[in-house]
Amino acid sequence: MIIVDKREKNSMIVSELIERKQEIKLEQLEVADYVVGNIAIERKTLQDFVSSMLNKRLLRQLEELKQYPKALLIIEGVDDHPLYEFGKVNPNAIRGMMLSIVLEFNIPIILTKNSQDTAEFLILLDKRQKQSKKEISLKAKKKAYNLAQQQQFILEAFPGIGPATAKMLLKKFKTIKAIINARIEQLEKAKINKKKIEIMKKIINSKYIP
Repeated sequence: MIIVDKREKNSMIVSELIERKQEIKLEQLEVADYVVGNIAIERKTLQDFVSSMLNKRLLRQLEELKQYPKALLIIEGVDDHPLYEFGKVNPNAIRGMMLSIVLEFNIPIILTKNSQDTAEFLILLDKRQKQSKKEISLKAKKKAYNLAQQQQFILEAFPGIGPATAKMLLKKFKTIKAIINARIEQLEKAKINKKKIEIMKKIINSKYIP
């Protein structure tokens, strides 16, 4: 059986699974899009993968996936768009993220052509799990982050600000408010690249236009 998160119920993948008479069950999953046996699967279209990589949401999702004994990340739609030529993102940034996923999070990556290809992978995975008789677990929860981690995540949402830079800024300025209100000269003294500072200031000071 494939456990499907309710938010995926209208996806083409679910239609493909039903068409193939695959046994599925809709559940409210706090972590992952699909669960097969003891394996959690996060599925992302290429656009969503790049977007969640840039806003750092992907890192939190990967950390939460580690609550399961095993996890997979599926990146869908790579056949239509070359993975390293998506938008204006530096190809090495995408390569670096993929290396981190595999080496630091120990989560394998599967590249699929489309929803049909993704469904085929899930069906095959379910067959393998039935052979090994793995029990299904839905105990994973959204990870609770302490105040320091939440502050760090907020700063990491700014383009070009990674974990090390975020921690350094918080240690120097103590609060996010102080960082936001800091003058350009103060941030430069903290050895922050001028271009990154300009981007931060533009995001902070620009009017919201939906």
